[in-house]
Amino acid sequence: MKYIDEFRDPELARQLLADIRVRSKRPVRFMEFCGGHTHAIFRHGLRQMLPPTVELRSGPGCPVCVTAHADLDRAVALAMLPGVILVTFGDMLKVPGSHGSLQTARAAGADVRIVYSALDALPIARDQPERAVIFLGVGFETTAPTVAASVLEAEARGLGNYYVLSLHKLTPPATRAILDPHPPYSPPIGGAGGVRLAGIIGPGHVTTVIGSQAWEFLPRDYGVSCAVAGFEPLDILQAVAALVEMAETGRPAVVNAYSRSVRPEGNRTALDVMYRVFEVSEAEWRGLGHVPASGLRLRPEYARFDAALAYSVDPGPTYLLPAPVPGASEHGGCRCGDVLRGTVEPPNCPLFRRVCTPARPVGPCMVSAEGACAAWYRYGTTDWERNGNGLGKERKRIGKGTEADWERNGCLTEW
Repeated sequence: MKYIDEFRDPELARQLLADIRVRSKRPVRFMEFCGGHTHAIFRHGLRQMLPPTVELRSGPGCPVCVTAHADLDRAVALAMLPGVILVTFGDMLKVPGSHGSLQTARAAGADVRIVYSALDALPIARDQPERAVIFLGVGFETTAPTVAASVLEAEARGLGNYYVLSLHKLTPPATRAILDPHPPYSPPIGGAGGVRLAGIIGPGHVTTVIGSQAWEFLPRDYGVSCAVAGFEPLDILQAVAALVEMAETGRPAVVNAYSRSVRPEGNRTALDVMYRVFEVSEAEWRGLGHVPASGLRLRPEYARFDAALAYSVDPGPTYLLPAPVPGASEHGGCRCGDVLRGTVEPPNCPLFRRVCTPARPVGPCMVSAEGACAAWYRYGTTDWERNGNGLGKERKRIGKGTEADWERNGCLTEW
């Protein structure tokens, strides 16, 4: 398949890996912001193919995972209102909140429906005008334009029963929150709890919308390199090679390693639609707390579509169980917030595999298809369990896949 097969070429992969091994002299830690990158890295066995000098950490690039408890509690409360149909993406169904999930709400009688696009909610609103249809808007800059388009279309169709609960997040401010040693907001997360990064693998889909220029603040303000990557093995290896080169030369910059999709200016049409309907606001992130200018809320001229304004609900208290970051609510023992900040890896969580599994997830990082815990559970080995779940142990390179596997399977390891 054009634009896919050539980015899974085993010979090119070997050449890139050889270049990385030769060039990488000093230990560096890179963060892949995007959950899609995390799963691609594990699926293709890239972690253990890289030299010991290169460490990869997962970041907060999973919109389901970073949705705060309080926001999820509000969504569950809205779903339980009489006459309400709550429409959402499938990943949100099993995410546990303080008092249950949307799945338990549905089991209790709430009308919760799964769609693939916000526009799919409009026929529901059209066919049931006597009921309120609330779309749960969760996602980054890739999703927000489509939700904005649904609001514009609902206005054009005269749908007075369509609403949006906007929990959208903006990615650059979250990256600042991870890197800032002393952020001017609460809670004081302390630069992601001390994680030091030499570079960031920029999210390909997000950057297709916002443009590679949106990451220029990383080298300018933090001295941190950024290489925007696609989601095939060679995309990611090309980005890692660029980050290694910048780390070795001490010249941080922004490199676009996904030029077949990303432009410096981004997708102006998508951005124009997004900012026509939404305006920037503060948002609460799981693991990061309240981050200024990192959310999107409906503009005053579209306030009638705002579910938060149309329906006043009391979701009950948000449980603030012991957590490493003040104000970040997690289930007791769950270290999802630490995973999202990159300060620990999933096997460091005492619940991983033992209590928290995809069948019975405790935290959202195990629920989402882009969650880091789900990636480690699906593709990782059990070395950490054999060594006391990795607590206090030296980092190990885990994951399946070898270069021989790539040769047999055309660079895509079959599981």
